[in-house]
Amino acid sequence: MRAAGRWVLASALACGLAASAQAATVVTAARVHTLDPAQPRAQGLVFDDDGKILAVGGRADLLHLYPKAKHVDLGAATIVPGLIDAHAHVFELGINQLQADLTGARSKAEAVQRLRDYARTLPDGQWLIGHGWDQNDWADARFPEAADLDAAFPDRPVWLQRVDGHAGWANSAAMRAAGRELSGDWQPDGGRIVRGGDGRATGVFIDDAMFLVERARPPLQAAAVEQALSLGMQAAARHGLTGVHDAGVDLNTLRAYQRLADRKQLPLRITAFAAGDGDALESLCRDGLYQHASGRLKMRTVKLYADGALGSRGAALLQDYSDDHGNRGLLRMSPEAMAKAIAKAKRCGVQVATHAIGDRGNREVLDLYANALGADAAKSDHRWRIEHAQILAPQDLPRLAALHVIASMQPTHATSDMPWAEQRLGPRRIDGAYAWRQLRDSGARLALGSDFPVESVDPRLGLFAAATRTDAEDKPQGGWHPEEKLTAYEALRGFTLDAAYAGFAENEVGSLTVGKRADFVVLAQDPLAVEPRALRELTVLGTYVDGAAVWQRSGEGR
Repeated sequence: MRAAGRWVLASALACGLAASAQAATVVTAARVHTLDPAQPRAQGLVFDDDGKILAVGGRADLLHLYPKAKHVDLGAATIVPGLIDAHAHVFELGINQLQADLTGARSKAEAVQRLRDYARTLPDGQWLIGHGWDQNDWADARFPEAADLDAAFPDRPVWLQRVDGHAGWANSAAMRAAGRELSGDWQPDGGRIVRGGDGRATGVFIDDAMFLVERARPPLQAAAVEQALSLGMQAAARHGLTGVHDAGVDLNTLRAYQRLADRKQLPLRITAFAAGDGDALESLCRDGLYQHASGRLKMRTVKLYADGALGSRGAALLQDYSDDHGNRGLLRMSPEAMAKAIAKAKRCGVQVATHAIGDRGNREVLDLYANALGADAAKSDHRWRIEHAQILAPQDLPRLAALHVIASMQPTHATSDMPWAEQRLGPRRIDGAYAWRQLRDSGARLALGSDFPVESVDPRLGLFAAATRTDAEDKPQGGWHPEEKLTAYEALRGFTLDAAYAGFAENEVGSLTVGKRADFVVLAQDPLAVEPRALRELTVLGTYVDGAAVWQRSGEGR
């Protein structure tokens, strides 16, 4: 480590930092994976009381350079840069802890029994709100109906979001509360009311049709919004996340984040996306890109929706669903509305991130981006994104790199969807689905996340899925479409440096480099040395933001 020591010494002296050694903290461990190509491995880092990294290098060199600094020795542990989830939903993760949980229910009967148990805790007349149902996990994989709920809840309104957040299941009381006739042959823009042969609503609402019922729900108070955000952030920190790109935040939720930031109650960094062409985007255009003085909260991105989700057959496809002939999904925003919102964002200097699942949805977004960017696609630092980029036609795969568009993808979607995805798409289209390797090799940058609470908040599962493409039982053997696997290093980079880049934060976080913030995770094992199947079993010992522990395993750390 002598060369590394000389580099550390020269860097520290050049920055005039040696004199402030007494105000510094030296953290050492068996190994540090910096994700800095200039110095990929080290044994420790030094940061000041403000959480800024002063030096990175060998243990002996750092202790020699900073003899009066506080020293924390983490022994055989491994330090990696703080993990960043590039696409998630913090409020939804938190609010789900305050609702009925149907995740993993293996039948409608089990779901209804869970709801009965939960309803015993509710006052009479209060809505029963829940989440997490997935008909694909049931022996009868058809959508449920209001009648399945009505016997248990004839008077109490019940509203249940599907696991992907792209469909809702209501009982008759909730549909009555919507206050309008739901029967007929009409459909709302960007959504679909599922109806029976008699034209009556069955109780399932796809994508923007969900608003018909959600508008009737009693509104949450400000304190409940703050509580949900706090619960979501605490769960993220427990799993090693130091940053989250919160994909879809209205102005009310941004204000709640700001209040928490003002009270120093943000345990991690939130990169919030304005929710659609709404009040938050108006605020960015009127007042400029936003960043809180703490550096823990910013908004400079707008989240748009091209289509729905594959599990609820709302993803927009170029051809029919293989298991639902005549259905090609839906566009949640018309191309005209998307073009208008994209042009507005470009005028305001706002990054565009668009949800696109199906091959038609992705093509529409790529076409609109190409038209809006024009010659700027190659020369501007726009960093526009496609969120999910889940199913791409072969001719569209190379277009992301050509347009300098980031593929913001979620590895656990592949391992969750693999039991039924090919039924939806057929054997040919599946070759362009969840195509991490094809996209990365084409030159596109991959920012990785989870889409929690659609999937688990645990980034270890994302690292595992990316490197193995198997489920928790190591099936299928060798991985599902194993040609699309990433290496453990590529997966780690997707959750660190590439996620930081996607949020215009690579000069602050994403690697452990002099001048950046001391955001890091302490692991009991080395994620770049264990077998890929062991990535899901990594032990998180501590999560640090600005050099301070925001979560620690009992008995560990400073």
